[in-house]
Amino acid sequence: MRLAEDETDLVRLAQAGDAAALGVLLARHETGMRAVAVSLLGYGPDAEDAVQDATVVALRRIRDVRNPAAVGPWLRAIVRNTARMALRAPRPVPVAEPEWLTAPSGAPTPEEALEGTALRDWVRHAVDGLSEPDRLVTLLRYFSDASSYDQIAVLCGVPVGTVRSRLNHARRKLADGLRAAATTAHADTAATIDARWREGRDVLAAAMRGEFERVVRDTWWPDAEMLVPARGLRGDRDFAVRGMTGDLAAGVRQRLRNVVASGDLVIWETDLVNPADDPEHCPPGALWLQELRDGRVRRFTLFHPTPPRGHHPVAA
Repeated sequence: MRLAEDETDLVRLAQAGDAAALGVLLARHETGMRAVAVSLLGYGPDAEDAVQDATVVALRRIRDVRNPAAVGPWLRAIVRNTARMALRAPRPVPVAEPEWLTAPSGAPTPEEALEGTALRDWVRHAVDGLSEPDRLVTLLRYFSDASSYDQIAVLCGVPVGTVRSRLNHARRKLADGLRAAATTAHADTAATIDARWREGRDVLAAAMRGEFERVVRDTWWPDAEMLVPARGLRGDRDFAVRGMTGDLAAGVRQRLRNVVASGDLVIWETDLVNPADDPEHCPPGALWLQELRDGRVRRFTLFHPTPPRGHHPVAA
């Protein structure tokens, strides 16, 4: 009875956003979850993948548990469903990908869904702990508009298969980290994100005033490079300044819409506002992928999640 009451308390804490409580629950039921996977998939990596994916699904769906005393059967059911999906539709990346941070149309964004909870800080801390290649594909996949495999492949300069492999590896690391959360405390990361938003607004405001050259000089390394992978373009700081200057002269303006940041990776997503007499000068949006070194931009990649509808200068 005491154990059941304890588990009920843990479920309620996890539903309130306590990552440590969810980590304890997963640690307690991991043996049973693995037994279900092995019974359907046999011993080997497929069974382990099913358990890892089920762990990440639990992060997203813990609030769906209506009877906290039955959390064990609920976790095992997730493993069973995940394993059966693997049996029905085998593919190089094991198991149907759990969209653990995506939301259906009209639903809150991942950031909004996690805002105000301890899980928000855990997720951000866990993403910070990934290797840079895994972290980049995770940020793009789950937090940006450039979320398709094809778009991520273009941005990262790697094959689609590599994108899938990195995402799969990232999910495993995040699942492992969730189990470890039972004994780990994480600082609130809201202040860091707020600072990145302020930085983005300040930079864009200066750029719209025609001061982008100063911004680049102050915040980019002298040998920084700019890439436009969709068009096969590469240049230096002057290349970036010329692109922004050209767009400003054409009457194009940008508004900051979203900021994603983790460690030395910062993504700004902007709305592009074209002049009334040339409404298709630029695509409707742009993604600025900034790779930092010691707080300054070492590489800047420009990407338009929506393909251009006609010829236009490089927007920076």
